[in-house]
Amino acid sequence: MSLLNQLFNRGVLGAKCKTCLNLAISRIKLLQNKRDVQLKLMRKEIAQFLLAGQEAIARIRVEHVIREQNIWAAYEILEMFCEFVLARVPILESQRDCPLELREAVASIIFAAPRCSDLPDMLQVRNLFAAKYGKEFISAASELRPDTSVNRTIIEKLSVSTPPAEVKLKVLKDIAREYNVEWDSSNTEAEFSKKPEDLLDGPKQISVGTALSQSHSRLETPQYSPPNVAHSVTPTTAKQGIQRLASNFSFDTNKTEQSLKDRDVRMCNGDVENQMRPESSDVLERARAAIAAAERASAAARAAAALVNVNFSSWKPNEVKS
Repeated sequence: MSLLNQLFNRGVLGAKCKTCLNLAISRIKLLQNKRDVQLKLMRKEIAQFLLAGQEAIARIRVEHVIREQNIWAAYEILEMFCEFVLARVPILESQRDCPLELREAVASIIFAAPRCSDLPDMLQVRNLFAAKYGKEFISAASELRPDTSVNRTIIEKLSVSTPPAEVKLKVLKDIAREYNVEWDSSNTEAEFSKKPEDLLDGPKQISVGTALSQSHSRLETPQYSPPNVAHSVTPTTAKQGIQRLASNFSFDTNKTEQSLKDRDVRMCNGDVENQMRPESSDVLERARAAIAAAERASAAARAAAALVNVNFSSWKPNEVKS
């Protein structure tokens, strides 16, 4: 900003800054009074929860109480800073840079303005400071750079982090003492001291169980190796192979028949409404067709096994030698 603009805008900037600071101070006082009433009601409700034995709800509500108390304390400090800057507005106008004795108050107002949504007047003051000292000064205070002088208490009170367990336990004890509630804090202390559970071991146990089940099923599943054409096949080995194949096939078909019959019985003994649906009749027809196909396949396997037995019984070893 040029020197002429500073000269012409000096009085206007000071008047706007004073008006906004006065409005901010008045609004802070009103909000503090309103917050006092809310805090009393909230603390009374927590005392009632402790008296009724509902400690879980009290542990949740106490975080809101601590949050409101922190905002109240931050507003009290901001009110003092606004009054301090209001009394020294002429010094801010006369100097181009922010004076050292006002740097903490100005930086704290800049930092807290966007975090206090119910104080719009402070945002106007922040915009006036941005026009006076530039965007770099505003960014340094907003981002908490090392060269800024923002009040540490305001940073702590306006933080959105969860309050520590010690602070919550202390506030609960103060509320119980204030309303003469005989409260045993052992359960709450144990709950606060409990470490969060590590859920990373769950999938590992599931994966181990899955691997064991897969290996068990792999061992139970019969595996058939392809025949080796290079080796000679003797009648005994061929007979044994066909008998084993026929027995496995008959076992599978019997198992299929039994499962299909059980399914047919379950479907027949089901609800009447399910039996009246067209889907149930289609399933029954398919089940009966599958049972018939399994019976035909089983009969064909038995006939093939009998034919092999007859052929090998009439076969002579001299025929191979010739």
